[in-house]
Amino acid sequence: MKIQPATLQFLADLSVNNNREWFQANKGRYEAAQENMKQFVRAVESALNETDHLENATLFRIYRDVRFSRDKLPYKNNFGMGFSRATKRLRGGYYLHIEPGASFAGGGFWQPNAEDLKRIRDEFVADDKSIRQIIADPVFQQYFGALRGDELKTAPRGYDKDGPALDLIRKKSFTVHRPFTDKEVTGDNFLQEVKRTFEAMRPYFDYMSMVLTTDLNGESLLD
Repeated sequence: MKIQPATLQFLADLSVNNNREWFQANKGRYEAAQENMKQFVRAVESALNETDHLENATLFRIYRDVRFSRDKLPYKNNFGMGFSRATKRLRGGYYLHIEPGASFAGGGFWQPNAEDLKRIRDEFVADDKSIRQIIADPVFQQYFGALRGDELKTAPRGYDKDGPALDLIRKKSFTVHRPFTDKEVTGDNFLQEVKRTFEAMRPYFDYMSMVLTTDLNGESLLD
């Protein structure tokens, strides 16, 4: 199973013809590209379930909600797909973004709710060694390089601005990101490369799952 060059070409053409008239005239191309992506979503889901436990795999709509946006372009210039892990014990989500010149695999914890964010920060303040070992691991470094996420300018309210975990607790999201070239996206081995990339996230996901399902004493928060 692979992503066809015609799928990327459709997105490239859409980016310079982002209007309803062009889209309707090229509806057949869109439907072919959409079907290609649906098949790829199913293939990724199947591949991930060999080593993980997913509850949902989604190909996001290409139609934009422009009601509250200044950008009134009616369509996204990309195909996005998300994969959710199953049960309350498995946290972290996988995301794959296909866009000419800007494709990437990502995942993690984007804008966690206030309760989860506080729990993560408290854990890093109490012990930042475990998370630092994970992000310093050669496999993590090879695939992702660094932990990403928007940051505050200083420590969050109530936290020590001079603490050793300041660089971690300033983050408002905790995500990872790996870019792909168009050649890689349409290559014969892309499915396996996506699988390997998502599997490289697993030590990070498993650690964060432990953090978010226990309190600071290690006691389970789940029923």
